[in-house]
Amino acid sequence: MKNIKIGLLGRVVIAIVLGIVAGNIFPMWLSRVFATFDSIFSSFLGFFIPLLIVGFVAPAIADIGRKAGAMLLTTVLIAYAMTFGSGMLAYVTSSTVFPHLIEQGGAKAAALAGGVSPQPYFTIAIEPLMTVMSALVLAFVLGFGCAVLPESTSSFKKVLGDFRHIINLVITKMIVPLLPLYIFGIFLDMTATGAVAPVLMTFIKIIAVIFVLHIGILIVQYCIASLFSGYNPLRSLRIMLPAYATALGTQSSAATIPVTLEQTMKTGVSRDVAGFVIPLCATIHMSGSTLKIVSCAVALMIVQGIPFDAAMFAAFIAMLGITIVAAPGVPGGAIMASLGLLTSILGFSEADNAMMIALYIAMDSFGTACNITGDGAIAQIVDRFFGKKFVGN
Repeated sequence: MKNIKIGLLGRVVIAIVLGIVAGNIFPMWLSRVFATFDSIFSSFLGFFIPLLIVGFVAPAIADIGRKAGAMLLTTVLIAYAMTFGSGMLAYVTSSTVFPHLIEQGGAKAAALAGGVSPQPYFTIAIEPLMTVMSALVLAFVLGFGCAVLPESTSSFKKVLGDFRHIINLVITKMIVPLLPLYIFGIFLDMTATGAVAPVLMTFIKIIAVIFVLHIGILIVQYCIASLFSGYNPLRSLRIMLPAYATALGTQSSAATIPVTLEQTMKTGVSRDVAGFVIPLCATIHMSGSTLKIVSCAVALMIVQGIPFDAAMFAAFIAMLGITIVAAPGVPGGAIMASLGLLTSILGFSEADNAMMIALYIAMDSFGTACNITGDGAIAQIVDRFFGKKFVGN
């Protein structure tokens, strides 16, 4: 029994179930204990998120900036375009389909007709050192500055790397272990107020839609790639299936790189181009993650009765594609990095952010699989322009 380990998804599911049960049986004084923890944890997240953005984005820009070259720039632009395109496709699909599946304002109406929300015994205000936008600007300044400084005279890149390591440790050793308890408290509160039923129904409906969206995104990406490479997109997708399956099992872009690399070369991409593009895109290409975040955000805004429009989400997706750079190496890194944008651009509350975390983790493996499978399509496009340079080398 000591060797049995429950993954993050399993712990989150258990936390949701226990939160629903506890919301029906816990006395108010005990519920307020967990409300107090959630209040403190949420305050810490607000403080930590700008640091997380600096810790992720600045070192990533510094690394990319030192690899000057047309192939690098082309790969980065294609990866960002696919990430942005996936996000917009997810928005259009979600905003069209979800209103027919989800009751608008259902959670808010249920909460108004339900019980009383447990209030924390006390709160601790932890003010962030900077806003999310200030963190992004600072990350760009530090990253680009580090990229142009000579390697031999600058030790600042090491400082950025150490800071990223600290951020990773905080996420993996503190935030991720405490997330199930945080989500437990959120679902306890929603059960007490009567808002949990419409939220759970939302979970079930949007997971099915998002899975179909993942498949559609991959088909579109490989069809676009076929316009440049001339390869059959369905054949390419069939060849990439082992990489997709590996990502589903490992839930890690980095761990899947060897399989992705091998299968990408089998589609016809040269070894040198694949060896450059696949490891890079494992860090910067986030189509699947963006698709999940956008779809979940639209669904929750509908069920909460929060107004939104295309311009709002275009700005959100444009910033998201930059903010979650280098996040795949950290468990839950993408959704953690997006929390600041969810709050500042979409107006999410701490309860909304907690539900986003739960939804994202529930579909984590599908997003990773979509990310890495799409890397092969990017490699095909890049190979069309740069593959001939390596022939005969």
